[in-house]
Amino acid sequence: MQALDIIFLIVAIILIIITILQGGKSEGASGAITGGGLNVFVKTKERGVDKVMSYITFGLATVFFLLAILSNVL
Repeated sequence: MQALDIIFLIVAIILIIITILQGGKSEGASGAITGGGLNVFVKTKERGVDKVMSYITFGLATVFFLLAILSNVL
């Protein structure tokens, strides 16, 4: 494995962990089945840790995307 592949794998694992750690914005699976969480497009303000986690997720997703393109080009 090359160094780029190792970095790509590490970013992917961290992105998965950060995504799992984020709190859900709906009622969960039961709300999806029963239709309780139909307010998908309601604006909700993120505060504190949720906002930081959202920024980290966006940054890691951007790095992941760029690494995927870079590894394909090289």
